[in-house]
Amino acid sequence: MLLIRNEGDGKSALSPEQQQKFLNDCMVYIQNLIKDGKLKGAQPLVREGKMISGRPGAFKDGPYNESKEIIVGYYHIIAKDMDEAITIAKGNPEFSYIKGARIEVRPIKTVEESTSFVYPKGE
Repeated sequence: MLLIRNEGDGKSALSPEQQQKFLNDCMVYIQNLIKDGKLKGAQPLVREGKMISGRPGAFKDGPYNESKEIIVGYYHIIAKDMDEAITIAKGNPEFSYIKGARIEVRPIKTVEESTSFVYPKGE
């Protein structure tokens, strides 16, 4: 999973022409991932939200994020290993357009790797 992180709304500093170029470059990036069989899904995320914390009976729902950095989107990719995932992430147009852009590269556990989880039996 590639988690796209920005500080605030980095795209707001782009001119309309730069925003359009950024979107076009993202489409090329996505089309290349699809062509190479490396993309399962990708979406931007709405910047507003709530952060839920606590435990049953003592939940808090505060502001989504108190820091300047927020996750603004994700790419669910297919990579043979972490090195390939990092190479894919480095090709993301975010780095060319957004000051301070960061991409967090995280493996997703498969059911086989999550041996402590037991699915409930159906009735």
